[in-house]
Amino acid sequence: MPLTLTLPTASGALAPYALRGSVPAKPPAGVAFNRIAYSAAHVVADPLAAVDPWLQAAVDWDTTIAYRQHLWSLGLGVAEAMDTAQRGMGLDWPTSLELIRRSLDAAKDVPGALVASGCGTDHLNLDEVKSVDDVIRGYEEQMAAIEALGGKLIVMASRALARVAKSPADYERVYDRILSQARQPVVLHWLGEMFDPALAGYWGTANVDAAMDTAIGIIAAHPEKVDGIKISLLDKDKEIAMRRRLPKGVRMYTGDDFNYAELIAGDGFGDEPMHGKSDALLGIFDAIAPAASAALGELAQGNVEKFHALLGPTVPLSRHIFAAPTRFYKTGVVYMAWLNGHQKHFTMVGGQQSTRSLQHFAELFRLADAANVLEQPEIAVQRMKTLLALHGVDA
Repeated sequence: MPLTLTLPTASGALAPYALRGSVPAKPPAGVAFNRIAYSAAHVVADPLAAVDPWLQAAVDWDTTIAYRQHLWSLGLGVAEAMDTAQRGMGLDWPTSLELIRRSLDAAKDVPGALVASGCGTDHLNLDEVKSVDDVIRGYEEQMAAIEALGGKLIVMASRALARVAKSPADYERVYDRILSQARQPVVLHWLGEMFDPALAGYWGTANVDAAMDTAIGIIAAHPEKVDGIKISLLDKDKEIAMRRRLPKGVRMYTGDDFNYAELIAGDGFGDEPMHGKSDALLGIFDAIAPAASAALGELAQGNVEKFHALLGPTVPLSRHIFAAPTRFYKTGVVYMAWLNGHQKHFTMVGGQQSTRSLQHFAELFRLADAANVLEQPEIAVQRMKTLLALHGVDA
């Protein structure tokens, strides 16, 4: 007998739903990926902490680190303290630094574990930032703290810089200063305004092609200091155009949670082999980690059709999780971790579990089933019924 429950429909009615998917495919054992793949990882809130959730961050450290260990066990790297971890949406800089410290410590026990950590300016009071020099000092403070722990940097897009910069030259000045000081190659981070409206006009212009020119120029001036750039513009053509222009040795890390499957598979075009495909730094990989790992293992063995068969069905799920307002995608990621038994509750830092509707969660459940990413279907059904009951629905 299939597992069943009652779910809201798009019209607001209730209808029975029977699960028809399978559990995620198991990644092939011992296969080295031919793409670098970072999962931007979420944090698990501590629901028993006596805090004001909208104002203070309380993290369940043991469960948060256990999830990183889960990602590493699947061959995925961890992009730490990024927007998926609610950076700037509930997670402050002191807590982010503690998260980075704990993640780096845990990685020491996992051979080959990849960790790259978000370095930004989110500790600055935007009302007190008056110049690009203030932004530079902000970056340098976080940079020094992360590098003191031995961490690799992801230089995050800065709300403060977007606010005070008056031209592309201001961006060039900031990034020239930061890159010239980096101890090891960094990953740059270009987050579109759909992810964060405060980043509109990044690189000094609202014209994406002109912004790309500025970013390429900055990278070309410091190719030895740039491992790659992650762009999250949800525009596959822009990403492909940019990766073909990157300097030799610099990677494109896709952050396109709408088109990642085809971007990772690549098209083979570009002056350098690595510029015919994208590596990955994705928030959706947190929610679909086993499927992502299995697909990447197949790709590494040359099984492109199997790669698409595994990863393709997850794309509609990802597009739903990242639907506008895109900045609320973290709620869907944590919901998936709860459904799949990786945490005991659906409580988020900042109270962000409230940012999506019951209809959104119901459709997400159906899409997760269709994508074969419900790891423990019985638990998923039980927990979905709990959420429905909280909304007054007898499932």
